[in-house]
Amino acid sequence: MKQLQPFHVLIYLAGILVLLSGISFLVKGDTIDLFGMDVRFLTFNDALTPPKPVEKKDITEIVKVDTVNVEDIAADTTIKNTFESDGKMGAPTGGTLTAEAATSLQFNEKGQEALHAFFEKLDGAAKGKKVRVLHYGDSQIEGDRMTSYIRQRLQTQFGGFGPGTIPAKNEYNTITFKQTCSPNFSRYTAFGGTSLKSRKYGSMNTAARFTPEMDSVQMSASTTLKEAFIEIEPTKTAYSRARTYNHAKMFYTSCFKPCKIKVYNGTTLVHEDSLENDGKYHVLSLEFPSTPGKLRYEFSSTVSPTIIGFSLESDYGVFVDNIGMRGSSGTFFGKIDHNSASKMYADLNVEMVIMQFGGNGVPYMSDSSSVRRYAKQFKGQLHTLKKLRPSASIIVIGPSDMSMQAANGRVTYKMLPFLVQEMTRVSKDVGACYWDLFSAMGGENSMPSWVEKGLAGNDYIHFTNRGASIASQLFFDAFAAEYVKWKQRTQ
Repeated sequence: MKQLQPFHVLIYLAGILVLLSGISFLVKGDTIDLFGMDVRFLTFNDALTPPKPVEKKDITEIVKVDTVNVEDIAADTTIKNTFESDGKMGAPTGGTLTAEAATSLQFNEKGQEALHAFFEKLDGAAKGKKVRVLHYGDSQIEGDRMTSYIRQRLQTQFGGFGPGTIPAKNEYNTITFKQTCSPNFSRYTAFGGTSLKSRKYGSMNTAARFTPEMDSVQMSASTTLKEAFIEIEPTKTAYSRARTYNHAKMFYTSCFKPCKIKVYNGTTLVHEDSLENDGKYHVLSLEFPSTPGKLRYEFSSTVSPTIIGFSLESDYGVFVDNIGMRGSSGTFFGKIDHNSASKMYADLNVEMVIMQFGGNGVPYMSDSSSVRRYAKQFKGQLHTLKKLRPSASIIVIGPSDMSMQAANGRVTYKMLPFLVQEMTRVSKDVGACYWDLFSAMGGENSMPSWVEKGLAGNDYIHFTNRGASIASQLFFDAFAAEYVKWKQRTQ
């Protein structure tokens, strides 16, 4: 074997340096595309003048908000030996709100008018009426993060108990309730994965069935009786208001064959009947003298109805629904049946919709044109929402800061600030309010500081539960400040 000489090694190293130098001239930014993956690469300019490390944001004052006193003592309810409510669960126990806030909602005259109309309905909730808030969002609110805190604050201040609507088949860990389904229940979604041919998701964008959807011929041929169950119970980790409720509603549709149902509170059978099998949207409502234990819904049919979801609530007050959609960009209204959605909105008395989206598209937005395309599409979704529920006001919560790895450390995605700008603009155009979560948490390059303090995960995208509570408190403060200003004008 020929022995390597020193000059052979020198030539080899020189060749590698020449090759790498050539590549460095071709690299744009600090990444190259290698078989579909972004690979970081030191550019020629960076080698000559290394970039300065990213300056760390000081968020000490931002995260000082008080989230400790959110809990309250659950309202006392009279327990009767009947399966009926006494009609009194829902009273508020909140204290004084302030017009001072570290951040503010952004809106034009049309948006302010819609917000003030919602404030009037909030006052009605405290006096014995039901008002619903839908919180749609991506994985940032998954598992009832952010929503749970906002719900507790609103219900404490304006009345109401219970987590509101929950999915028919939950796929994510949640702090608010525990759910178990029989193995033959399958989940269907409007935003990814297996979808319903009927698109009848109501307000939830998810549904569940224990047999696949069938046409009339298949249903006639299906003669084997199938049994299935769904169990729901409160958790100790939930906020006090979410753990308390005395109304349980089940929303269903597409029931074309006889379906028997039994409902148990623990081991006690409290309801036995058959579902309406006309194929239309229906609600099965049950009342209790106090918060039930584990509710078990047992189904028996040859063909499954579509179970849209459940609502756990009190006699009156504000109900805030967490509808987290992992991977969604908020462009789902074209994938659902509008007729069943509008019926469910009306049945729930939806008077506000919070749309918290934008983050899922950020890593793929390479230029201003891609941002404008998304903003235009999102604006169309807001218009559709207003058609589905004209009386509802809308608040858009934009994306948080999100970090990518660069040569000088973790930095904000390049197009994120422009996306916030565009989402603010289109929200105002349709008469919605906008709350800037990106700026609220410190703006550009603030996420690393949240991660360092344990307020966000190591993915530099999602809040921890503690971080979500702080972000939610900042939002509630901005919301409450506008309510106080409105109240002062009307008195």
